Amino acid sequence: MESIAQRIHALAPIGVPVELPAAGTWLENPFVYDAAAREIKALTRDGCTEIVSERHAHTSDGEPIVVHLVFKRLC
Repeated sequence: MESIAQRIHALAPIGVPVELPAAGTWLENPFVYDAAAREIKALTRDGCTEIVSERHAHTSDGEPIVVHLVFKRLC
């Protein structure tokens, strides 16, 4: 079964920057968004994904989480 991040990545047009959606989606929860963003970031290891931009925030206990991610599928 595909994860939300895998599905978004698979449907992204090649060569076009895609913002990982948050508001109004399953990724609206900041911790779920962070997990999906980290999953997409892991896809950069195969060379078919590039991170265009990302922003971080910190949780109340000081842990960094990804709150905004734009990526580009290359192949």
